[in-house]
Amino acid sequence: MASMSVLTRDEAQTRAKLLDVHHYTIALDLTGGDETFDSLTTIRFTVRGKKAAKDTFVEVRPAQLRSVTLDGHPLDPGTLDDNRLPLKNLTPGEHELRVDAAMSYSRTGEGMHRFTDPADGETYLYTQLFMDDVQRVFAAFDQPDLKARFDLTVRAPEGWTVLANGVTELTDDGRWSAATTPPISTYLVAVAAGPWHSVSTEHRGLPFGIHCRRSLAPHLDADADEILDITRACFDRYHEKFDEPYPFDSYDQAFVPEFNAGAMENPGLVTFRDEFVYRSAVTDTERQTRAMVIAHEMAHMWFGDLVTLRWWDDIWLNESFAEYMGYQTTAEATRFAGPWTEFGVTRKPWGYDADQRPSTHPVAPEDVPDTASALLNFDGISYAKGASALRQLVTWLGEKDFLAGINIHFARHRFANASLADFIDSLAAATDRDVPAWADAWLRTTGVDTLTPRLTPGPGGTCTLTVDHTGSRPHRVAVGLYDPDLTDAHRLAPRTRLELDIPQREPHTLGKRPALLLLNDGDLTYTKVRFDPESFATVRDRLSGLPDPLTRTVVWNALRDAVRDGELDPAAYLDAARTHLPYETDLALLQGVLAFAHGHIADRCLTPDRRPAALATLTDLCRDLIRRTEDGDHPGRRLIAVRHRIATAAHPDTIAAWLADGTVPGGPELDPELRWRILTRLAVLGATDEATIAAELDRDPSATGQEGAARCRAALPDAAAKARAWDAMFASDDLSNYLFTATAQGFWQPEQADLVGEYVPRYFPDAVAVAARRGPAIAAAAGRFAFPAHAVDADTLRLGEDCLRDADPVPSLRRRLVDELDDLKRTLRVREAHRG
Repeated sequence: MASMSVLTRDEAQTRAKLLDVHHYTIALDLTGGDETFDSLTTIRFTVRGKKAAKDTFVEVRPAQLRSVTLDGHPLDPGTLDDNRLPLKNLTPGEHELRVDAAMSYSRTGEGMHRFTDPADGETYLYTQLFMDDVQRVFAAFDQPDLKARFDLTVRAPEGWTVLANGVTELTDDGRWSAATTPPISTYLVAVAAGPWHSVSTEHRGLPFGIHCRRSLAPHLDADADEILDITRACFDRYHEKFDEPYPFDSYDQAFVPEFNAGAMENPGLVTFRDEFVYRSAVTDTERQTRAMVIAHEMAHMWFGDLVTLRWWDDIWLNESFAEYMGYQTTAEATRFAGPWTEFGVTRKPWGYDADQRPSTHPVAPEDVPDTASALLNFDGISYAKGASALRQLVTWLGEKDFLAGINIHFARHRFANASLADFIDSLAAATDRDVPAWADAWLRTTGVDTLTPRLTPGPGGTCTLTVDHTGSRPHRVAVGLYDPDLTDAHRLAPRTRLELDIPQREPHTLGKRPALLLLNDGDLTYTKVRFDPESFATVRDRLSGLPDPLTRTVVWNALRDAVRDGELDPAAYLDAARTHLPYETDLALLQGVLAFAHGHIADRCLTPDRRPAALATLTDLCRDLIRRTEDGDHPGRRLIAVRHRIATAAHPDTIAAWLADGTVPGGPELDPELRWRILTRLAVLGATDEATIAAELDRDPSATGQEGAARCRAALPDAAAKARAWDAMFASDDLSNYLFTATAQGFWQPEQADLVGEYVPRYFPDAVAVAARRGPAIAAAAGRFAFPAHAVDADTLRLGEDCLRDADPVPSLRRRLVDELDDLKRTLRVREAHRG
């Protein structure tokens, strides 16, 4: 079984009162084969107090526990209970614990992940020790508020490079030795080992490096200047914002394979998913996203690494801050002009959706009793809603006072731990505003407010604005007033932008009624907005005539929310997309609206009999976009259009011809990413076969190619292919995290509902079983990617509710199922509201 005893908050608080942990010496040997590695850990710690002996425990999850000594005296390895080794009768004073173990490599992105590159046979290892996976690599008092210094040595195969939190060097005895860290939490220790391709430089006296596996070397080299320029620019911008200098001795960024998250903020060694090393053409928005992730992870060096949460209830202190700073610093310090638009169209809806489900929680929840519960809170609330709350806080407080409070916080808690109360105290010290009241309203509450404008006619053609407010939070919002542009009948011209505090004290006089009144123009707060009837008519006709992409984002999000709430017919959203996207210049908006129109509306909200017409509408839209970009001046718009033209193809002829010719007429030429997209769609349509998939894999034997082939094979409309894919996911534990996900992505297809119908009732017990066997990462993938989302019917809902009630799924899967089933209920309500 993959589960481990979870650490409770009460246990952590008890242990933190008992122990001061000073130092870890960790020796890893990675030369012992493909299954396990050796881990020898020495921990120096002090037991507080003066008299009575105390009991505690250390966590370790070994394949084999060879020996344990405490102060030179052997302990019985047989006392290990699951992942806890009891330490009995600890007397006050200093102690030394030594644990010698063999540890298992991981294929799920947890602990010490091992990956062999199919492109060249080279092997790479890296750690992901977040939450409670430290104990899969070395013995530890595994909680964030027991910080210590770490000395690390690693024996690795000849020809490998070892990266760690500090500068590493190869010593005379053939081991790699890392510089001693300052005090950090156990979950932030990092190792990455393998025959890395590296690009190294220096900045402000510190070594900087970027690293990837050798098969990706040409692609990293092509983008190295851009990645390093962004890294330097963000580094410099943070030193303008923060009084505390960068607290570690180097800054490495390693792009690693089969990484579960976007990136991880290990001090001095940030690990990224290596999809950020682009093998194929990408849009400028995708490059902007990579820049934002670089900025996000660097912000963590201060907020998360220098100052760390005391317990996991304050994970938002890490993630909301880094999310906000990542987007803001990308906007300030790099060439990218639209990060907040991308945030609005991709991240913010993630938060809105999460905040309307039964699993919602406050940004700063009070009830996080254990690590299993804490893991569930890495969601759209802790990231997107929290960052939105901070953006509203900056709007209300002012950036000068906000940064002053942040710097007070760093100074008070450097290399230590802090809580929400500490953070609020630091902010309050920098302003005379009532920060605790703001925190109670924004950080301790759940749900999404809704703002609706009500316009009342007045004398002489004037009107007054009253904002009806559903919810409890105070908001400072901008209100955009737009009139027809007298020089262009299709455009809207901004008249003025008002600032209002919600709740209002009294109605606001506007003057002449505008053609469009938009609440939350500029997207500075976190709320749903609605339109008055005249403004909605203007949106329907002139949305693309709004001059600012962030304004258009607020409008599109309002339409999206109205669809999900059953207030707007999904077909009306499709009509708006068909009318206005041909003129959309912002790539994030174009991609985001197309993705929602296809994935949510065509594939779910509309009944199966209405889906072909929806796909035809989207196909026609994509053809229009492709025609409009034939001049070659808009490669990003064209690439997005081509991707979605492939995804919405109802007939194989056109895209099959593209694949045969190796190009889209007029460009782009088909790179590996586009070839696999086409082949996946052809598989769905029954227009390819195993031989063709195998030939494409021979052409592209990379890890991405392996994933593409798995996705294609699972998508084939063949009973035997479906059976093989199902068994690979649920009957075997051989698939890595990425191959499991790729197989799941291919399996369920709306076009194949009858073929896969028998698997819908099988999904729930099989997902429960695989999640229990393989742990949280696979549990999350099984809940997110393997869920039969196409099966929008009462039977699926009943099966899911029975599973939640009777089958006792592990917490990670339970949370995913709760969310998916709530989305299913919402979709059923939308269908019921707009039948016909």
